[in-house]
Parts: sequence; structure tokens; C-alpha cells
Amino acid sequence: MTIDKSKVAVGFVVAGVLTVFFGTVLAFVGPLIIDDQIVKNTMIDPKNEMSYTMWKDIPVPFYMSVYFFNVLNPKEILKGEKPMVEQKGPYVYRKRCQKDNITFHPNNTVSYREYRKYFFEPTMSKGNESDVVTIPNMLVLGAAVMMENLPFALRLMISASFKTFNEGPFLTKTVGELMWGYDSGLVDFLNTYLPGMLPSSGKFGLFAEFNNSNTGLFTIFTGKDDIRNVHKVDSWNGLTELNYWRTPQCNMINGTAGQMWPPFMTKESTLPFYSPDACRSMELVYQRPGEMHGIPLYRYVAPKTLFANGTDYTPNEGFCPCRQSGLLNVSSCRHNSPVFISHPHFFNADPVLLDYVHGLHPNEEEHGLFIDIHPQTGVPLNVSIRLQLNLYMKRVSGITETGKISEVVMPMIWFEESGYIDGPILNTFHTNLVILPAVMEYMQYGFIALGLMTIIIASLVHYKVKASDKEPVKGSLGPDMQEKSIMSYSEK
Repeated sequence: MTIDKSKVAVGFVVAGVLTVFFGTVLAFVGPLIIDDQIVKNTMIDPKNEMSYTMWKDIPVPFYMSVYFFNVLNPKEILKGEKPMVEQKGPYVYRKRCQKDNITFHPNNTVSYREYRKYFFEPTMSKGNESDVVTIPNMLVLGAAVMMENLPFALRLMISASFKTFNEGPFLTKTVGELMWGYDSGLVDFLNTYLPGMLPSSGKFGLFAEFNNSNTGLFTIFTGKDDIRNVHKVDSWNGLTELNYWRTPQCNMINGTAGQMWPPFMTKESTLPFYSPDACRSMELVYQRPGEMHGIPLYRYVAPKTLFANGTDYTPNEGFCPCRQSGLLNVSSCRHNSPVFISHPHFFNADPVLLDYVHGLHPNEEEHGLFIDIHPQTGVPLNVSIRLQLNLYMKRVSGITETGKISEVVMPMIWFEESGYIDGPILNTFHTNLVILPAVMEYMQYGFIALGLMTIIIASLVHYKVKASDKEPVKGSLGPDMQEKSIMSYSEK
């Protein structure tokens, strides 16, 4: 039985066409399949075991690095001289976050409270919690500014109470005491006779209310009905807007809870989120593309307008009364204490702030905040949020503890909350979002190339077979010659 090479070649041509068709279909369908898997794995659903666990327990290690501005010349400051500070730290704490009281609702939202705990990491710190630091006494200097419009006689009584409880304008305490609280007769007195005046009912410390606390009741969208809304905040503590600020725009609760964002981001996308600690919504903007262990990312940073005052940036008028650009007045949500938030070392702030304090050296690398995010999934890969806590100080007549202090926004501490994806989670992320899409892309081009090669080779074979069928065999006579030859033989 002979093989018909022509038919075989035609068969290979058909196979090649089908292979090219399959590769072409894969080129269009492949990205749709990947996008569909991203949608399924980014919505908040207990059925998505890995992504749900990642959202619920945040397995990525987060750290809070705290830097103190140690005051070098407290006596001179009381005489009206310019403050001199030196940065001490970092004092690093491992932050553990866990969501609890998780409740899913019929309108495709989920409510939860996120609890946080901090654990000191001496091996990562430059110093120990037993280090002694001198900073302004918020109870005295902050209260002095708050009371400056009270009758003079009342201010004298307040000053006398400070002396009774041995509270001076500056504190010299250990890092641990300043962070998590220290015993104070004045604090005990205020909590007993003026309950609610202080944010903490126990010891007074800069982060006393943070440890073993939650960030409030968040209700966010699960993304089941619309993936574009996943992680976006529906309400916080039952509120859909705030009442701290002076305009509806500034009181809006925008964006997510600040941990994940909706997928399929572009360079035109922004990163809005609500921060209970800052008492407002904030928005980061795209800066540049990048890569982390082969995973593509977009870097988002704070725009200069984030803490600009209402004069330099009109939409921020609602956050006033304002001072220089680069300062956010959070007194309205911090018991009216004269506290301001800024970037560390007054980075991106009005340069005049640097003239009032010696020892500040702002630069973007150390003091700018950023979030590196995987644009396809909205998952942060590397995060560094850096903020500074400042106290507005001035001389207040009648309160002798303020001496002749010049009016100044005094930096007290700055802190960085940072974390990045690493280990098994990074490997899984890399496999699912880099390797598999690359394999699929190579496969589609491979099928198209293989199909085209098959078509070309099979067509050449088919052409040669057809051409050889048309050529006469050497040494044989054609049909006409054979007929003439037979006739001449018969005549003989």
C-alpha cells in the first residue's frame, strides 16, 4: 500500500492552520482567562482560601520604626532661643494586625474591626526602650495653648496645678515610658475630675491608645457585584462622612482602608484611602514604574498638595485653621490639642519651618512616603508610610511654665510603618502573576510559529509531490511514441 504524499501534505497544512488558529484564539482568550482569575481571587470571599486569609490576617510582617527628636537645649528654649534637636532611633516594633468580628452583609459588604499589637524588636533597633529622651511635655505646653483665651486668673490656677503635680515644660523619660505611658499625678487628677479631657484613661503615652486597640468598625465592599469597588470603604463606625472638618469635601470618606486596592490599575489611577489615625482621607499619585523580584509594580507617592494649606491649595481650606504648607492641623480630632501632622523633617513643607528648628535634614529617600503596588491585582508589594507628630508651642501669659518660648511648630517624633511581601507568599505571587502568564504568552506565540512552519513545510512538500507527478520518467516513451512504435511493428 503506497502513501499518498500529496494528501498527507494537505493534512499537515490543515493541521498547521488549526494550530495557528488555536494560538491566535489563545492570544485573545488567554488574557481574559487571567483577568477572570484575578477577579475571582481579589474579591473578598472565604471560598478563596489564600487571598481571604491574606486579607484577614495580613501574614506579611509589618514594622513600625520610631524616631525621637531629643531636645538638646530645653533651658535656652524657655529663654526664647531656637530649639536644637537630634534624632534618636530607630526603635523598631513588629506590628501584628488581625481582623475580628467579621460579618458579611447582603449588599455585598463586609464589616470588621482590625486589632493591632506592637512588639519591640531590639535586634532591629538602634538603642533600647530604656534610652532616655527629652521632648516637650504635651500635657503642659499643649494645654497652655488650649487655655490661652481663658481668664488670666484661671490660667494662673492652671499654672499652679502644674507646679503641684511637678509637671514642667519638658519631659525626660525612657523611650518605653514615652511610647506606652508613664504614671502622672496630673493625668490621674484630670481623669478623676475632668473625665474625657485626655484620650487615655490610664497612663499617658504617645502610643498608649494604639497598642491592643482597633482602628474602628470598617464596612467595605467585597467586590462580588463590581470588582471596581472591592476594598472601598462603605462606612466607618457607621459614618459615611466625617464631622471633623469645615467642608463636605474634606469630610468625605474616600477610597479603601489602606491595605489593598481594586485590580486593573493604570498610570492614571490614584491610591485613595481613609486613615483613622490621620482623621481624614488621603490620596497618593503615580510616580514611576518598577519591578520587585521580577514582578512589575507602580510606585505611588504623596503629592505636594497632600498637606498644603488652604492658601496654596484651595481644596484643603476645609482642613484649616492652617499654618504653613506641609502641616495638617489634627486638633479637631485630637481633643483640640495643638497637634500637627507632617512628613518627617518637614519634607515637602514650607522651608520656613526648617528655619525655626536646628537639626532637621529632609530628603525624599529617607522621609518621603510611598506604596509599591502590583497594578494588575491592586496588592501592595512594598509599603513605607512615614509621618511626623508636631506640637505647636508658644508663650502664654499666666502660665509661667511656658517662659519666653518663641512661637514654633516643634517636631517630637516621626515614625515609619513598613512592610513588604516576601517568602512563600512572594513565591506564590511570582508563580501565579509572572510565570504562568509568561508561559501562556510563550505558548500562544509557540502555537502560531509552529502552525506557520507546518503550513510552509507542508505546502512545499505538496508542491514538490505535484511537480514530480507531472514529470515523465527517464528512458520511457510517452503515450504517442508508444502508439507509433506498436503500429510500425505490426506493419512489419
